[in-house]
Amino acid sequence: MELFDLSGKTAIVTGSTRGIGEAIAHRMAEHGANVVISSRKADACDKVTSDINAKFPGRAMAVPCNISSKEDLQRLVDTTNDKWGKVDSLVCNAAVNPFYGSSADIPDDAFDKIMSSNVKSNHWLCNMVLPQMIERKEGSITIVSSIGGLKGSPVLGAYCISKAADFQLARNLAVEFGPHNIRVNAIAPGLIKTDFAKALWDNPETLKNSTSNAPLRRIGLPDEIAGAAVFLSSKAGAFMTGQGLVIDGGVTIS
Repeated sequence: MELFDLSGKTAIVTGSTRGIGEAIAHRMAEHGANVVISSRKADACDKVTSDINAKFPGRAMAVPCNISSKEDLQRLVDTTNDKWGKVDSLVCNAAVNPFYGSSADIPDDAFDKIMSSNVKSNHWLCNMVLPQMIERKEGSITIVSSIGGLKGSPVLGAYCISKAADFQLARNLAVEFGPHNIRVNAIAPGLIKTDFAKALWDNPETLKNSTSNAPLRRIGLPDEIAGAAVFLSSKAGAFMTGQGLVIDGGVTIS
């Protein structure tokens, strides 16, 4: 277990009240980390925090946060520092997609919201935790991207553009801050059974079309992404940086 031991570490996980983010938070706590649960709704944050603390007393704290607000993000980091003194691992998981359809039809405000929430907020949050990581000469940042950032889409164009940008954000930060022993990577999930991706799996015919060419022939589950976040935050991932870890049941290779 030493390779994956996160005891004494503190992790912020955005968008951690459901789906992939919630699964990541649970698994990081299970491996010993103190975890900060964050999303827009305070009651949702409190519920996940209570669930984790029921299993691992004292390892979770709720800090509601709107990722589109720079002030909220700074409060998230400051509150974490006040409680646990540091941020060892940042997982940028929160994202939005308010539009499903042709890129020709997306309103400007929807495009701007996608790029701001999925890219700029990650940029902000990373820069808020990097100074203390530089000082300690240690830290890990994981950005949850998507296989949508690796290919085009007729219905998720802006979202895919934002996720491609997240890959590049990870690469840029890895190059810039690697000399300080800070690792930055991206995880690229395929189709995962979450509320966020419900439009792609709720209809049986749509799900069949989405998974028929995948080697594993099925949709993924949130917990099947969580282990990668633990790996990237632990000693097991100590020599990995600037990479996009694809976890998609084989969709992108078939």
